[in-house]
Amino acid sequence: MIHGHRQWLLSGGIGSGKSAVREMLAERGWRAVDSDSVGHEVIGPDGPAFSAVARLWPSTVVDGRIDRAALGRIVFSDRDALATLEDMTHPHILGAVRDRVQGIRGPVVVESPLLEPSWGDEWRRMIVDSREEDRLERLLTRGMGRAGALARMASQPSRGCWLAAADLVIPNSGSLSRLEGAVAQLLS
Repeated sequence: MIHGHRQWLLSGGIGSGKSAVREMLAERGWRAVDSDSVGHEVIGPDGPAFSAVARLWPSTVVDGRIDRAALGRIVFSDRDALATLEDMTHPHILGAVRDRVQGIRGPVVVESPLLEPSWGDEWRRMIVDSREEDRLERLLTRGMGRAGALARMASQPSRGCWLAAADLVIPNSGSLSRLEGAVAQLLS
């Protein structure tokens, strides 16, 4: 537990290194949940938001599944569409994540790409901080196109907003081994 708290939200902009930090914490015995994976389940064919998403954006349904890339192209270029998708999915995601972590006594970290909604006073927020140019480079290395990467980055809060919301900041400006060192230092 960091500074006596056992429930942490792990956030930061796309490409900041959240997933790497979540995996590092899991390797060190933390219960780690990826809310993005839960989001995939929520819009999956048996998911509670599938019908609403499919009805609103029928062009994204391919072979009975939501094509997330097609959905992403729509919502990350239209703030209103993104807000609508979030309204449809976030209550289900939040509920499913809370169910998964309920009753866990050890340290818990939930990776969430969002600043809102609030999870309550018992949760603290660790932000993985990375410069925008580093984040963009990581996204391009993952195979994302430049325009798509910039659109996703623009749809998220600014670096200043992330930092203002932080109870704890994990710097990620270099290699994976430097990030591992930063995580190890926080836990020691």
